[in-house]
Amino acid sequence: MTTLPKDRVVIFDTTLRDGEQCPGATMTFEEKLAVADLLDEMGVDIIEAGYPAASNGDFDAVAAIAGRIKNAAVAGLARTTPNDIERAGAAVRAARRPRIHTFVSTSPVHMKYKLGKSADEVLELSVASVTRARNLVDDVEWSAEDGTRTETDFLCRCVEAVIRAGATTINIPDTVGYTTPDEYRALFRTVRERVPNSDKAVFSVHCHNDLGMAVANSLAGLEGGARQVECTVNGIGERAGNAALEEVVMAMRVRGDAYPFETGINATLLSRASRTVASATSFPVQYNKAIVGRNAFAHESGIHQDGMLKHTETYEIMEPTSVGVTKTSLVMGKHSGRAAFRSKLEEMGHALSDNQLNDVFVRFKDLADRKKVVYDEDIEALVDANVAHLHHRVRLVSLTVIAGTRGPQRATMRLDFDGRQATEEADGHGPVDAVFNAVKALVPHEAVLELYQVHAVTEGTDAQAEVSVRLAADGRTVNARAADPDTLVASAKAYLGALNKLQAAGRRVHAQHAAE
Repeated sequence: MTTLPKDRVVIFDTTLRDGEQCPGATMTFEEKLAVADLLDEMGVDIIEAGYPAASNGDFDAVAAIAGRIKNAAVAGLARTTPNDIERAGAAVRAARRPRIHTFVSTSPVHMKYKLGKSADEVLELSVASVTRARNLVDDVEWSAEDGTRTETDFLCRCVEAVIRAGATTINIPDTVGYTTPDEYRALFRTVRERVPNSDKAVFSVHCHNDLGMAVANSLAGLEGGARQVECTVNGIGERAGNAALEEVVMAMRVRGDAYPFETGINATLLSRASRTVASATSFPVQYNKAIVGRNAFAHESGIHQDGMLKHTETYEIMEPTSVGVTKTSLVMGKHSGRAAFRSKLEEMGHALSDNQLNDVFVRFKDLADRKKVVYDEDIEALVDANVAHLHHRVRLVSLTVIAGTRGPQRATMRLDFDGRQATEEADGHGPVDAVFNAVKALVPHEAVLELYQVHAVTEGTDAQAEVSVRLAADGRTVNARAADPDTLVASAKAYLGALNKLQAAGRRVHAQHAAE
Protein backbone atom coordinates (compact mmCIF):
# COMPACT_ATOMS: atom_id res chain seq x y z
CA MET A 1 0.00 0.00 0.00
CA THR A 2 1.38 3.42 -0.93
CA THR A 3 2.15 5.61 2.08
CA LEU A 4 0.48 9.01 1.81
CA PRO A 5 1.26 12.11 3.86
CA LYS A 6 -1.08 13.06 6.71
CA ASP A 7 -3.76 15.16 5.07
CA ARG A 8 -7.17 16.70 5.70
CA VAL A 9 -10.21 14.94 4.25
CA VAL A 10 -13.42 16.89 3.71
CA ILE A 11 -16.59 15.13 4.91
CA PHE A 12 -19.53 15.80 2.59
CA ASP A 13 -22.69 14.45 4.19
CA THR A 14 -25.59 13.64 1.89
CA THR A 15 -27.94 12.05 4.43
CA LEU A 16 -30.56 14.72 3.76
CA ARG A 17 -30.36 14.27 -0.02
CA ASP A 18 -29.11 10.87 -1.18
CA GLY A 19 -30.03 9.29 2.14
CA GLU A 20 -33.58 10.57 1.98
CA GLN A 21 -33.96 9.09 -1.50
CA CYS A 22 -33.91 5.67 0.15
CA PRO A 23 -37.47 4.32 -0.29
CA GLY A 24 -39.48 5.01 2.85
CA ALA A 25 -36.87 7.27 4.46
CA THR A 26 -38.57 10.62 3.81
CA MET A 27 -38.14 13.09 6.67
CA THR A 28 -40.39 15.91 7.81
CA PHE A 29 -39.27 19.54 7.67
CA GLU A 30 -38.57 19.59 11.40
CA GLU A 31 -36.66 16.30 11.27
CA LYS A 32 -34.42 17.62 8.50
CA LEU A 33 -33.58 20.70 10.55
CA ALA A 34 -32.75 18.56 13.59
CA VAL A 35 -30.47 16.28 11.57
CA ALA A 36 -28.77 19.26 9.90
CA ASP A 37 -28.11 20.92 13.27
CA LEU A 38 -26.52 17.74 14.61
CA LEU A 39 -24.37 17.26 11.49
CA ASP A 40 -23.10 20.82 11.91
CA GLU A 41 -22.38 20.24 15.59
CA MET A 42 -20.55 17.02 14.73
CA GLY A 43 -18.16 18.86 12.41
CA VAL A 44 -19.37 17.83 8.95
CA ASP A 45 -17.70 20.12 6.40
CA ILE A 46 -20.47 20.17 3.78
CA ILE A 47 -24.14 19.33 4.24
CA GLU A 48 -25.99 18.45 1.06
CA ALA A 49 -29.37 19.61 2.27
CA GLY A 50 -31.50 18.40 -0.60
CA TYR A 51 -32.58 18.79 -4.20
CA PRO A 52 -34.32 22.21 -4.32
CA ALA A 53 -35.96 21.73 -7.73
CA ALA A 54 -37.65 18.48 -6.64
CA SER A 55 -40.50 20.21 -4.78
CA ASN A 56 -41.42 23.38 -2.93
CA GLY A 57 -41.02 21.47 0.32
CA ASP A 58 -37.48 20.44 -0.54
CA PHE A 59 -36.64 23.99 -1.59
CA ASP A 60 -37.97 25.36 1.70
CA ALA A 61 -36.02 22.79 3.73
CA VAL A 62 -32.75 23.56 1.93
CA ALA A 63 -33.31 27.31 2.34
CA ALA A 64 -34.10 26.93 6.03
CA ILE A 65 -31.00 24.80 6.62
CA ALA A 66 -28.85 27.27 4.68
CA GLY A 67 -30.08 30.08 6.90
CA ARG A 68 -29.39 28.35 10.22
CA ILE A 69 -26.17 26.33 9.79
CA LYS A 70 -23.29 28.02 11.61
CA ASN A 71 -20.19 26.26 10.35
CA ALA A 72 -20.69 23.81 7.48
CA ALA A 73 -21.09 24.68 3.82
CA VAL A 74 -24.61 23.96 2.53
CA ALA A 75 -25.05 22.38 -0.90
CA GLY A 76 -28.08 22.03 -3.12
CA LEU A 77 -28.19 19.39 -5.87
CA ALA A 78 -29.06 20.36 -9.45
CA ARG A 79 -29.23 18.75 -12.84
CA THR A 80 -27.73 20.63 -15.78
CA THR A 81 -31.01 22.43 -16.58
CA PRO A 82 -31.09 26.21 -15.98
CA ASN A 83 -34.15 25.92 -13.73
CA ASP A 84 -32.47 23.36 -11.47
CA ILE A 85 -29.37 25.50 -11.10
CA GLU A 86 -31.33 28.69 -10.46
CA ARG A 87 -33.45 26.95 -7.80
CA ALA A 88 -30.38 25.50 -6.12
CA GLY A 89 -28.67 28.88 -6.10
CA ALA A 90 -31.72 30.57 -4.59
CA ALA A 91 -32.09 27.86 -1.93
CA VAL A 92 -28.50 28.06 -0.65
CA ARG A 93 -28.12 31.82 -1.03
CA ALA A 94 -28.38 32.49 2.72
CA ALA A 95 -25.68 29.99 3.65
CA ARG A 96 -22.39 31.24 5.04
CA ARG A 97 -20.69 28.99 2.49
CA PRO A 98 -23.15 28.12 -0.33
CA ARG A 99 -22.41 25.38 -2.86
CA ILE A 100 -24.22 24.21 -5.98
CA HIS A 101 -23.69 20.55 -6.83
CA THR A 102 -24.54 19.86 -10.47
CA PHE A 103 -24.34 16.46 -12.13
CA VAL A 104 -24.77 14.72 -15.47
CA SER A 105 -24.47 11.13 -16.65
CA THR A 106 -21.25 10.34 -18.50
CA SER A 107 -21.23 6.56 -18.99
CA PRO A 108 -22.13 5.13 -22.41
CA VAL A 109 -25.16 3.25 -21.06
CA HIS A 110 -26.51 6.35 -19.28
CA MET A 111 -25.88 8.71 -22.18
CA LYS A 112 -27.58 6.37 -24.65
CA TYR A 113 -30.57 5.09 -22.68
CA LYS A 114 -31.15 7.69 -19.98
CA LEU A 115 -30.20 10.97 -21.66
CA GLY A 116 -30.41 10.10 -25.32
CA LYS A 117 -27.45 12.41 -25.93
CA SER A 118 -24.03 12.16 -27.54
CA ALA A 119 -20.76 12.56 -25.66
CA ASP A 120 -20.21 16.01 -27.18
CA GLU A 121 -23.68 17.12 -26.06
CA VAL A 122 -23.01 15.92 -22.51
CA LEU A 123 -19.68 17.75 -22.45
CA GLU A 124 -21.41 20.94 -23.62
CA LEU A 125 -24.10 20.56 -20.96
CA SER A 126 -21.47 20.05 -18.28
CA VAL A 127 -19.59 23.23 -19.14
CA ALA A 128 -22.76 25.27 -19.46
CA SER A 129 -24.15 24.11 -16.13
CA VAL A 130 -20.91 24.80 -14.25
CA THR A 131 -20.63 28.24 -15.86
CA ARG A 132 -24.20 29.10 -14.88
CA ALA A 133 -23.69 27.82 -11.33
CA ARG A 134 -20.42 29.71 -10.94
CA ASN A 135 -22.27 32.94 -11.77
CA LEU A 136 -24.42 32.31 -8.69
CA VAL A 137 -21.91 30.96 -6.14
CA ASP A 138 -18.14 30.67 -5.78
CA ASP A 139 -18.20 26.99 -4.80
CA VAL A 140 -19.38 24.61 -7.54
CA GLU A 141 -19.16 20.84 -7.53
CA TRP A 142 -19.51 18.82 -10.73
CA SER A 143 -20.33 15.10 -10.69
CA ALA A 144 -19.92 12.56 -13.47
CA GLU A 145 -22.87 10.29 -12.73
CA ASP A 146 -21.92 6.63 -13.23
CA GLY A 147 -18.31 7.80 -13.37
CA THR A 148 -16.81 4.36 -12.74
CA ARG A 149 -18.42 3.01 -15.91
CA THR A 150 -17.40 6.03 -17.97
CA GLU A 151 -14.72 5.81 -20.66
CA THR A 152 -11.54 7.26 -19.16
CA ASP A 153 -10.67 9.47 -22.13
CA PHE A 154 -14.10 11.09 -22.11
CA LEU A 155 -14.05 11.48 -18.33
CA CYS A 156 -10.74 13.30 -18.51
CA ARG A 157 -12.08 15.62 -21.24
CA CYS A 158 -15.07 16.50 -19.09
CA VAL A 159 -13.04 17.05 -15.93
CA GLU A 160 -10.58 19.35 -17.66
CA ALA A 161 -13.39 21.35 -19.25
CA VAL A 162 -15.50 21.84 -16.10
CA ILE A 163 -12.47 22.86 -14.02
CA ARG A 164 -11.69 25.45 -16.69
CA ALA A 165 -15.33 26.59 -16.42
CA GLY A 166 -14.98 27.12 -12.67
CA ALA A 167 -15.74 23.84 -10.89
CA THR A 168 -13.95 23.73 -7.54
CA THR A 169 -14.77 20.10 -6.69
CA ILE A 170 -14.80 17.12 -9.04
CA ASN A 171 -16.82 14.12 -7.95
CA ILE A 172 -16.34 10.76 -9.69
CA PRO A 173 -19.08 8.62 -8.14
CA ASP A 174 -19.48 4.88 -8.17
CA THR A 175 -23.18 5.43 -8.69
CA VAL A 176 -24.17 1.79 -9.01
CA GLY A 177 -21.64 0.26 -6.60
CA TYR A 178 -19.85 -1.56 -9.41
CA THR A 179 -16.16 -0.79 -8.95
CA THR A 180 -13.49 -2.38 -6.75
CA PRO A 181 -10.93 -0.65 -4.50
CA ASP A 182 -8.03 -1.26 -6.90
CA GLU A 183 -9.98 0.05 -9.87
CA TYR A 184 -11.23 3.12 -8.02
CA ARG A 185 -7.80 4.00 -6.65
CA ALA A 186 -6.29 3.70 -10.14
CA LEU A 187 -9.08 5.78 -11.71
CA PHE A 188 -8.36 8.78 -9.51
CA ARG A 189 -4.65 8.52 -10.05
CA THR A 190 -5.15 8.33 -13.81
CA VAL A 191 -7.54 11.27 -14.05
CA ARG A 192 -5.44 13.48 -11.78
CA GLU A 193 -2.30 12.66 -13.76
CA ARG A 194 -3.84 13.11 -17.21
CA VAL A 195 -5.88 16.28 -16.57
CA PRO A 196 -3.45 19.23 -16.72
CA ASN A 197 -5.49 21.53 -14.44
CA SER A 198 -6.44 18.85 -11.89
CA ASP A 199 -4.55 20.69 -9.17
CA LYS A 200 -7.12 23.48 -9.37
CA ALA A 201 -9.91 21.32 -7.86
CA VAL A 202 -10.59 18.96 -4.97
CA PHE A 203 -11.48 15.43 -6.08
CA SER A 204 -14.33 13.61 -4.35
CA VAL A 205 -15.51 10.02 -3.87
CA HIS A 206 -19.17 9.01 -3.73
CA CYS A 207 -19.71 5.27 -3.39
CA HIS A 208 -22.77 3.07 -3.25
CA ASN A 209 -22.86 -0.26 -1.49
CA ASP A 210 -24.42 -2.61 -4.02
CA LEU A 211 -21.52 -5.07 -3.68
CA GLY A 212 -20.80 -4.18 -0.04
CA MET A 213 -17.64 -2.22 -0.89
CA ALA A 214 -18.72 1.42 -0.48
CA VAL A 215 -16.45 2.18 2.47
CA ALA A 216 -13.51 0.21 1.06
CA ASN A 217 -13.87 1.98 -2.29
CA SER A 218 -14.11 5.39 -0.59
CA LEU A 219 -10.87 4.79 1.29
CA ALA A 220 -9.20 3.55 -1.90
CA GLY A 221 -10.28 6.76 -3.64
CA LEU A 222 -8.49 8.75 -0.93
CA GLU A 223 -5.36 6.73 -1.61
CA GLY A 224 -5.77 7.72 -5.27
CA GLY A 225 -5.71 11.41 -4.37
CA ALA A 226 -9.33 12.30 -3.59
CA ARG A 227 -9.75 14.52 -0.53
CA GLN A 228 -13.52 14.65 -0.14
CA VAL A 229 -15.73 11.74 0.91
CA GLU A 230 -19.47 11.82 0.24
CA CYS A 231 -21.29 9.65 2.74
CA THR A 232 -24.40 9.26 4.89
CA VAL A 233 -25.13 8.53 8.54
CA ASN A 234 -25.89 4.80 8.98
CA GLY A 235 -25.04 4.32 5.30
CA ILE A 236 -28.64 4.98 4.21
CA GLY A 237 -29.31 5.75 0.56
CA GLU A 238 -30.55 4.40 -2.75
CA ARG A 239 -30.77 0.60 -3.06
CA ALA A 240 -28.08 -0.87 -0.76
CA GLY A 241 -27.12 2.56 0.52
CA ASN A 242 -24.07 4.82 0.55
CA ALA A 243 -20.72 4.68 2.28
CA ALA A 244 -21.40 5.04 6.02
CA LEU A 245 -19.98 8.23 7.49
CA GLU A 246 -19.22 6.62 10.85
CA GLU A 247 -17.30 3.75 9.22
CA VAL A 248 -15.21 6.02 6.99
CA VAL A 249 -14.32 8.33 9.87
CA MET A 250 -13.40 5.57 12.32
CA ALA A 251 -11.42 3.61 9.70
CA MET A 252 -9.16 6.62 9.32
CA ARG A 253 -8.97 7.18 13.08
CA VAL A 254 -8.31 3.59 14.13
CA ARG A 255 -6.07 2.69 11.18
CA GLY A 256 -4.18 5.92 10.78
CA ASP A 257 -1.15 3.85 9.82
CA ALA A 258 -2.94 2.61 6.70
CA TYR A 259 -5.09 5.70 6.05
CA PRO A 260 -3.04 8.71 7.25
CA PHE A 261 -5.82 11.27 6.93
CA GLU A 262 -7.64 13.60 9.30
CA THR A 263 -11.24 14.84 9.47
CA GLY A 264 -12.92 17.50 11.56
CA ILE A 265 -15.56 15.08 12.87
CA ASN A 266 -16.28 14.87 16.61
CA ALA A 267 -16.54 11.08 16.72
CA THR A 268 -18.15 11.05 20.18
CA LEU A 269 -21.35 12.25 18.47
CA LEU A 270 -21.49 9.37 15.98
CA SER A 271 -23.82 7.18 18.05
CA ARG A 272 -26.12 10.11 18.75
CA ALA A 273 -26.23 10.97 15.04
CA SER A 274 -27.02 7.34 14.23
CA ARG A 275 -29.95 7.28 16.64
CA THR A 276 -31.25 10.65 15.41
CA VAL A 277 -31.24 9.59 11.75
CA ALA A 278 -32.70 6.17 12.55
CA SER A 279 -35.56 7.85 14.41
CA ALA A 280 -36.17 10.50 11.73
CA THR A 281 -36.24 7.99 8.87
CA SER A 282 -37.84 5.10 10.82
CA PHE A 283 -35.00 2.95 9.50
CA PRO A 284 -33.65 0.82 12.37
CA VAL A 285 -29.92 0.19 12.52
CA GLN A 286 -29.01 -3.47 12.11
CA TYR A 287 -27.70 -4.96 15.36
CA ASN A 288 -24.34 -5.94 13.87
CA LYS A 289 -23.78 -2.61 12.07
CA ALA A 290 -20.16 -1.49 12.38
CA ILE A 291 -19.43 1.34 14.84
CA VAL A 292 -23.04 2.23 15.79
CA GLY A 293 -24.89 -1.11 15.84
CA ARG A 294 -26.34 -2.38 19.10
CA ASN A 295 -23.86 -5.28 19.12
CA ALA A 296 -20.80 -3.29 18.01
CA PHE A 297 -19.49 -3.30 21.58
CA ALA A 298 -21.39 -6.32 22.92
CA HIS A 299 -19.87 -9.73 23.70
CA GLU A 300 -21.62 -13.02 24.51
CA SER A 301 -18.99 -15.63 23.70
CA GLY A 302 -17.36 -16.89 26.88
CA ILE A 303 -13.92 -16.79 25.27
CA HIS A 304 -14.42 -13.18 24.21
CA GLN A 305 -15.90 -12.14 27.55
CA ASP A 306 -12.99 -13.69 29.44
CA GLY A 307 -10.54 -11.82 27.22
CA MET A 308 -12.44 -8.54 27.64
CA LEU A 309 -12.39 -8.88 31.43
CA LYS A 310 -8.62 -9.35 31.33
CA HIS A 311 -7.87 -6.59 28.80
CA THR A 312 -10.32 -4.74 26.56
CA GLU A 313 -7.91 -4.62 23.61
CA THR A 314 -8.15 -8.39 23.26
CA TYR A 315 -11.42 -8.01 21.34
CA GLU A 316 -12.10 -4.27 20.91
CA ILE A 317 -10.06 -2.13 18.53
CA MET A 318 -11.59 1.14 19.73
CA GLU A 319 -13.04 2.41 22.99
CA PRO A 320 -16.86 2.58 23.07
CA THR A 321 -16.66 6.12 24.44
CA SER A 322 -14.76 7.22 21.33
CA VAL A 323 -17.99 6.96 19.32
CA GLY A 324 -20.37 8.01 22.10
CA VAL A 325 -21.25 4.58 23.54
CA THR A 326 -21.23 4.51 27.34
CA LYS A 327 -19.51 1.17 27.85
CA THR A 328 -18.92 -2.35 26.60
CA SER A 329 -21.81 -4.77 27.14
CA LEU A 330 -21.27 -8.34 28.24
CA VAL A 331 -24.46 -10.06 27.08
CA MET A 332 -25.54 -13.04 29.12
CA GLY A 333 -26.44 -16.06 26.99
CA LYS A 334 -25.61 -19.69 26.41
CA HIS A 335 -22.14 -18.79 25.11
CA SER A 336 -21.20 -16.82 28.24
CA GLY A 337 -18.47 -18.20 30.47
CA ARG A 338 -18.08 -18.50 34.23
CA ALA A 339 -15.79 -15.46 34.54
CA ALA A 340 -18.27 -13.18 32.77
CA PHE A 341 -21.13 -14.60 34.83
CA ARG A 342 -19.27 -13.90 38.07
CA SER A 343 -18.51 -10.36 36.88
CA LYS A 344 -22.19 -9.84 36.07
CA LEU A 345 -23.24 -11.01 39.52
CA GLU A 346 -20.76 -8.69 41.18
CA GLU A 347 -22.03 -5.83 39.03
CA MET A 348 -25.55 -6.63 40.28
CA GLY A 349 -24.37 -6.63 43.90
CA HIS A 350 -24.16 -10.40 44.57
CA ALA A 351 -21.08 -11.92 46.21
CA LEU A 352 -21.39 -15.72 46.05
CA SER A 353 -19.18 -18.45 47.36
CA ASP A 354 -17.60 -20.82 44.86
CA ASN A 355 -20.19 -23.52 45.62
CA GLN A 356 -23.06 -21.07 45.26
CA LEU A 357 -21.61 -19.74 42.03
CA ASN A 358 -21.26 -23.26 40.61
CA ASP A 359 -24.87 -24.09 41.42
CA VAL A 360 -26.27 -20.88 40.01
CA PHE A 361 -24.04 -21.10 36.91
CA VAL A 362 -25.35 -24.59 36.08
CA ARG A 363 -28.93 -23.35 36.34
CA PHE A 364 -28.01 -20.26 34.32
CA LYS A 365 -26.70 -22.47 31.49
CA ASP A 366 -29.89 -24.56 31.55
CA LEU A 367 -31.97 -21.40 31.31
CA ALA A 368 -29.77 -19.94 28.56
CA ASP A 369 -30.37 -23.03 26.42
CA ARG A 370 -34.09 -22.23 26.50
CA LYS A 371 -33.89 -18.45 26.05
CA LYS A 372 -32.19 -16.30 23.40
CA VAL A 373 -31.23 -13.64 25.94
CA VAL A 374 -31.01 -13.93 29.71
CA TYR A 375 -32.04 -10.64 31.31
CA ASP A 376 -31.03 -9.24 34.67
CA GLU A 377 -34.25 -10.32 36.34
CA ASP A 378 -33.67 -13.91 35.21
CA ILE A 379 -30.32 -13.88 36.97
CA GLU A 380 -31.86 -12.32 40.07
CA ALA A 381 -34.34 -15.17 40.23
CA LEU A 382 -31.59 -17.75 39.87
CA VAL A 383 -29.60 -16.22 42.70
CA ASP A 384 -32.43 -15.82 45.16
CA ALA A 385 -35.22 -18.40 45.15
CA ASN A 386 -37.17 -16.13 47.46
CA VAL A 387 -37.55 -13.61 44.66
CA ALA A 388 -40.43 -15.59 43.19
CA HIS A 389 -42.96 -14.69 45.86
CA LEU A 390 -41.95 -11.04 45.71
CA HIS A 391 -43.00 -10.98 42.07
CA HIS A 392 -46.61 -11.15 43.21
CA ARG A 393 -46.75 -8.42 45.84
CA VAL A 394 -48.96 -6.31 43.55
CA ARG A 395 -51.91 -8.16 42.00
CA LEU A 396 -54.75 -7.19 39.70
CA VAL A 397 -58.12 -7.52 41.43
CA SER A 398 -60.44 -6.08 38.78
CA LEU A 399 -60.39 -4.03 35.60
CA THR A 400 -63.12 -2.27 33.66
CA VAL A 401 -62.37 -0.41 30.43
CA ILE A 402 -64.66 1.87 28.45
CA ALA A 403 -63.57 2.06 24.80
CA GLY A 404 -65.01 2.92 21.42
CA THR A 405 -65.15 5.68 18.84
CA ARG A 406 -66.05 8.32 21.42
CA GLY A 407 -62.90 8.96 23.38
CA PRO A 408 -61.10 9.38 25.57
CA GLN A 409 -61.00 5.76 26.70
CA ARG A 410 -61.18 5.15 30.45
CA ALA A 411 -59.93 2.36 32.70
CA THR A 412 -61.02 1.62 36.27
CA MET A 413 -58.53 -0.61 38.07
CA ARG A 414 -58.35 -2.19 41.50
CA LEU A 415 -55.05 -3.59 42.80
CA ASP A 416 -54.04 -5.59 45.84
CA PHE A 417 -50.86 -4.57 47.69
CA ASP A 418 -50.00 -7.37 50.14
CA GLY A 419 -53.57 -7.50 51.35
CA ARG A 420 -54.36 -3.80 51.01
CA GLN A 421 -56.47 -2.71 48.08
CA ALA A 422 -56.78 0.54 46.15
CA THR A 423 -58.80 1.71 43.16
CA GLU A 424 -58.06 4.34 40.52
CA GLU A 425 -59.48 5.60 37.23
CA ALA A 426 -57.47 6.98 34.31
CA ASP A 427 -58.03 8.18 30.75
CA GLY A 428 -55.83 7.39 27.78
CA HIS A 429 -55.34 7.64 24.05
CA GLY A 430 -56.75 4.19 23.49
CA PRO A 431 -57.74 1.44 25.94
CA VAL A 432 -54.23 0.08 26.47
CA ASP A 433 -52.89 3.55 27.24
CA ALA A 434 -55.74 4.04 29.72
CA VAL A 435 -54.91 0.73 31.43
CA PHE A 436 -51.22 1.60 31.76
CA ASN A 437 -52.08 5.10 33.01
CA ALA A 438 -54.23 3.51 35.70
CA VAL A 439 -51.30 1.35 36.76
CA LYS A 440 -49.08 4.42 36.96
CA ALA A 441 -51.66 6.21 39.08
CA LEU A 442 -51.73 3.32 41.56
CA VAL A 443 -48.03 2.44 41.38
CA PRO A 444 -45.99 5.61 40.77
CA HIS A 445 -42.76 4.78 38.97
CA GLU A 446 -40.20 6.11 36.50
CA ALA A 447 -39.81 2.92 34.44
CA VAL A 448 -39.81 3.35 30.65
CA LEU A 449 -41.91 1.05 28.44
CA GLU A 450 -39.55 -0.35 25.79
CA LEU A 451 -41.75 -3.08 24.35
CA TYR A 452 -45.45 -3.86 24.16
CA GLN A 453 -46.36 -6.87 22.05
CA VAL A 454 -49.54 -8.88 21.62
CA HIS A 455 -50.11 -12.20 19.88
CA ALA A 456 -52.83 -14.84 19.95
CA VAL A 457 -51.98 -18.10 21.70
CA THR A 458 -54.37 -20.07 19.48
CA GLU A 459 -56.55 -19.42 16.46
CA GLY A 460 -60.12 -18.14 16.54
CA THR A 461 -61.96 -15.22 18.08
CA ASP A 462 -61.90 -16.87 21.52
CA ALA A 463 -58.12 -17.22 21.54
CA GLN A 464 -56.13 -16.16 24.54
CA ALA A 465 -54.05 -13.05 24.08
CA GLU A 466 -50.45 -13.29 25.24
CA VAL A 467 -48.94 -9.90 26.01
CA SER A 468 -45.22 -9.19 26.43
CA VAL A 469 -44.01 -6.06 28.19
CA ARG A 470 -40.47 -4.78 28.65
CA LEU A 471 -39.68 -2.05 31.18
CA ALA A 472 -36.37 -0.30 31.81
CA ALA A 473 -35.29 1.61 34.92
CA ASP A 474 -31.90 2.62 36.34
CA GLY A 475 -29.97 0.60 33.80
CA ARG A 476 -31.99 -2.60 34.29
CA THR A 477 -34.31 -4.18 31.75
CA VAL A 478 -37.08 -6.60 32.72
CA ASN A 479 -39.61 -8.59 30.72
CA ALA A 480 -42.94 -10.03 31.72
CA ARG A 481 -45.66 -11.97 29.91
CA ALA A 482 -49.26 -12.67 30.72
CA ALA A 483 -52.12 -14.44 28.97
CA ASP A 484 -55.86 -13.92 29.24
CA PRO A 485 -58.88 -14.17 26.94
CA ASP A 486 -59.21 -10.41 27.44
CA THR A 487 -56.31 -8.56 25.78
CA LEU A 488 -56.60 -5.61 28.17
CA VAL A 489 -56.52 -7.83 31.24
CA ALA A 490 -53.45 -9.60 29.85
CA SER A 491 -51.87 -6.20 29.22
CA ALA A 492 -52.45 -5.10 32.80
CA LYS A 493 -51.08 -8.37 34.21
CA ALA A 494 -47.96 -8.22 32.04
CA TYR A 495 -47.26 -4.60 32.98
CA LEU A 496 -47.72 -5.37 36.68
CA GLY A 497 -45.54 -8.45 36.34
CA ALA A 498 -42.70 -6.28 35.02
CA LEU A 499 -43.16 -3.76 37.83
CA ASN A 500 -43.07 -6.57 40.38
CA LYS A 501 -39.77 -7.74 38.93
CA LEU A 502 -38.32 -4.25 39.27
CA GLN A 503 -39.55 -4.27 42.88
CA ALA A 504 -37.89 -7.63 43.45
CA ALA A 505 -34.65 -6.11 42.22
CA GLY A 506 -34.78 -3.61 45.06
CA ARG A 507 -37.21 -0.93 43.87
CA ARG A 508 -40.10 0.10 46.06
CA VAL A 509 -43.63 0.24 44.73
CA HIS A 510 -46.53 1.30 46.90
CA ALA A 511 -50.17 2.24 46.73
CA GLN A 512 -50.91 5.88 46.22
CA HIS A 513 -54.10 5.50 48.21
CA ALA A 514 -54.73 4.09 51.65
CA ALA A 515 -56.30 0.66 51.76
CA GLU A 516 -60.03 0.77 51.63
